[in-house]
Amino acid sequence: MDTLVKEFLAQVEARNQHEPEFLQAVREVAETIIPFTHNNPKYKNARLLERMVEPERVVMFRVPWLSDKNEVMVNRGFRVQMNSAIGPYKGGLRFHPSVNLSILKFLAFEQVFKNSLTGLPMGGGKGGSDFDPKGKSDSEIMKFCQSFMTELYRHVGADIDVPAGDIGVGGREVGYLFGQYKRIKGEFTGVLTGKGTSWGGSVIRPEATGYGVVYFAEDMLQTRGETLEGKTVLVSGSGNVAQYTVERCIQAGAKVVTLSDSSGFIHDPEGIDAEKLKFLMELKNEKRERIQEYASKYGCAFYPNERPWRIKADIAFPNATQNELDEADARMLVENGCFCIAEGANMPSTPEAIQVFTEAKILYAPGKASNAGGVAVSGLEMSQNSLRISWSRDEVNNRLRDIMRDIHRICVQYGTEEDGYINYEKGANIGGFVKVADAMLAQGVV
Repeated sequence: MDTLVKEFLAQVEARNQHEPEFLQAVREVAETIIPFTHNNPKYKNARLLERMVEPERVVMFRVPWLSDKNEVMVNRGFRVQMNSAIGPYKGGLRFHPSVNLSILKFLAFEQVFKNSLTGLPMGGGKGGSDFDPKGKSDSEIMKFCQSFMTELYRHVGADIDVPAGDIGVGGREVGYLFGQYKRIKGEFTGVLTGKGTSWGGSVIRPEATGYGVVYFAEDMLQTRGETLEGKTVLVSGSGNVAQYTVERCIQAGAKVVTLSDSSGFIHDPEGIDAEKLKFLMELKNEKRERIQEYASKYGCAFYPNERPWRIKADIAFPNATQNELDEADARMLVENGCFCIAEGANMPSTPEAIQVFTEAKILYAPGKASNAGGVAVSGLEMSQNSLRISWSRDEVNNRLRDIMRDIHRICVQYGTEEDGYINYEKGANIGGFVKVADAMLAQGVV
């Protein structure tokens, strides 16, 4: 079996050179899917995984815009439309200097499995630009978003491809993008999710990824007779996902002691309470300042240019970015008694870190399962847009809770091993694959 995996990966690598993030994502999936398809000939003979690693379409374009200094600036825009077997392409837009084709292909590939797990009719896609919103005025961000959408509108639509936000793309950016799409097309449609609630957005969408990852962790803990109450928790990041992870943990009676950004992390041994969280949200969402300001206000430690994984805790939520948790970090977590990891970011743990978690038989949830809450509520927003209705907060939250519970059930179904250990990575990969694979078989060689 190792030979089959190596041969497959060698073929993918030959066609996708200089794309390390994409190759990492493919490798992680191939190691579980190839043995599964080998034992299920109907999938093996159709060369489904070979087809799934090839995007159906990749769009790359120039984004010119005018700065406040009246200087012409140029960025590069992308949209990777990976797989539409079960529905329109669905996935976020990321504005960050690190954005390149490799990162977006990895995110789009992961999105295919994640969207499949939600049970909603959504294919997988991802897009964005190497534009950096940090330090830009509202006027500059609006001009960039309008230029970006002036090209992207040709390739998206409510029944074609429905983008959303991601790193660097929040409610402000979605608003500018939607406004430009409406201006060009002359129609009000559900082409973007993460919209404001007064113009087609869904309640719970800002909270969805953070709440969802905690809901998934609660389901994992239940398999071992545990709850979040009284547990010490590490959270990385300090953006949307991290903020609502903290909020849900507080509601469940856990104590969150860390948060981070690109400058370092804070350690608050007393725990982040509702008042501190409110300050953090204002700091990051409105003032757009560094996390160190939290440490200054509340007199706790700030560790510049470090990550929080050496702090002793029971549970960890890697919520910042890809490959933020490596093998050494994983060993520290396990040695310090951490027994549950739920990923709020996309692929934040390296393959070596994941191996440490699985060998230690601790609870480990990959992002394609545990952070699916965001795209799940995006799917619910699409449904509300199609029906021209708005559901209540309780209704959306209950639907989100049910979806996360179903994803956990699928992971248990496909990931439970002979010794009873639940390999959530294996379960998420196979569970996500089966639905897409069956649709592809039904639709022929397309």
